[in-house]
Amino acid sequence: MPDTQAAGAPAETVHVPLGDRAYDIVIGPGVLHDAGRRIAAVAPGAACAIVTDENVARVHLPALSASLAAAGVRATPVVVPPGEASKSYAMFETVCDAIIAARMERGDLVVALGGGVVGDLAGFAAASVRRGMRFVQIPTSLLAQVDSSVGGKTGINSPHGKNLVGAFHQPRLVLADTAALDTLPPREFRAGYAEVAKYGLIDDPAFFAWLEENHRAVFAGGAARVAAIRASCAAKAAVVVRDEREDGDRALLNLGHTFAHAFERITRYDGARLVHGEAVAIGLVCAFAFSARLGLASGQDASRVAGHLRTVGLPTAIRDIPGWDAGAAAILDAMAQDKKVRRGALTFILANGIGRSFVARDVDAAAVRAFLDDALREG
Repeated sequence: MPDTQAAGAPAETVHVPLGDRAYDIVIGPGVLHDAGRRIAAVAPGAACAIVTDENVARVHLPALSASLAAAGVRATPVVVPPGEASKSYAMFETVCDAIIAARMERGDLVVALGGGVVGDLAGFAAASVRRGMRFVQIPTSLLAQVDSSVGGKTGINSPHGKNLVGAFHQPRLVLADTAALDTLPPREFRAGYAEVAKYGLIDDPAFFAWLEENHRAVFAGGAARVAAIRASCAAKAAVVVRDEREDGDRALLNLGHTFAHAFERITRYDGARLVHGEAVAIGLVCAFAFSARLGLASGQDASRVAGHLRTVGLPTAIRDIPGWDAGAAAILDAMAQDKKVRRGALTFILANGIGRSFVARDVDAAAVRAFLDDALREG
């Protein structure tokens, strides 16, 4: 459970102990303005290619550029269009070529300034250009601060599915400026909150209970927000250290995501209809409802999950997705392209209750289809 008393410090650090690839996650208001000093400390003498999107560049690039200049760090911005469509082969090529054109050497840095899309794209470019450059994450969305910026997963999308092309490439530093979240549209902040709640649902029922009591304070900002982000990053870091390349425990971080990725694929990653965190919220509800249907979890726990996510304003049913017209067969087909499919068998993260999730392999497709049929009928 987060300690909000300790959250008043200007910045807190979560260490990710991965041997010679260890790094710190620095969390707090205003850390973006100190980025130049921190980056120069982890990579003395290095230059930076800053990968960001058009929206984030308008709001945060001037402060980062000024901080790097004050620290004597040469920086070149690489600005891409906002949205999931930028996680494409074409944009990956554009970013890689821009980094090379900026005369970045292997010892220089790629800095991702933005949300999860920018982080995934920039990280994959860093893993690829000159066979691997150093990488810094400066996430500016809640979802990126608590999830995608930590753990080294990078990648782009394929027409066949999300994140199917990529690499594991750990950052050298993560700077999570909690004040940057004040510039987010409310919808984007809510979407990121789904990933915060996920950590409680995986293996920390006390954290989920704390969120039920304190979610308004998390949304308002201040100590509770820092505490929630710190707890989420610490939870993810602990899993990453145990299973860096998702051979075992790390799969638990995909709670709700087998459903979520299918919903995103069917909506063709159209952020106007569905953003990732909203898909995750519906996926979490589906995972617990399916677990209850199988007799693994109680209906009370499933209702509690749906109730909390609904309370904070997140969608909780498949029919909540605007313009939804796909059936259970289409969802199952989309699931078949998920990275967690092993030898054609569906893998889900299911739960015996809140905070008691587990990896379920060889899940019966007929049972999934029957559940989806009922979920679609019920709304």
